[in-house]
Amino acid sequence: MTIVRWDPLRNVATLQDRINRIFNEAFADSKDFEDEVSMSAWRPVVDIFDTNNAIVIKAELPGIKKDDVSVDVKDNVLTIKGERSLSKEIKEENYYRKERSFGKFQRSFTLPEAIEPAGIKANFKNGVLEIEVPKAEEKKPKQISINVE
Repeated sequence: MTIVRWDPLRNVATLQDRINRIFNEAFADSKDFEDEVSMSAWRPVVDIFDTNNAIVIKAELPGIKKDDVSVDVKDNVLTIKGERSLSKEIKEENYYRKERSFGKFQRSFTLPEAIEPAGIKANFKNGVLEIEVPKAEEKKPKQISINVE
């Protein structure tokens, strides 16, 4: 058996490599998210769900006027843009706490190929933007009746 002098710092480099690898693996998939976040000051929350006739997108936009929001569709990418402005009536030094986010935002979503872009409807009510993207006729589920003999 060989006697080896104990070195307390011998495993520090190995430990650092392991920690770096863990963080790289954990955050490797978040690159797209970081790119999207860096483009805007804040990011409104969104729900996207499917119905029989359409794909529905609901975005929470509290404190935003209808005129400060735009919805665009280009090359099957739906983009919601807008801005929430800070109240100029309240001076910065009068705040005790300021947790709400303000500024410009942008969210983009890739839509499936089988949609009807001309039929897209947007409704803005109580701070919630609801966008309904109708499906193309060939992608809607069809009910087939069964005859009993």
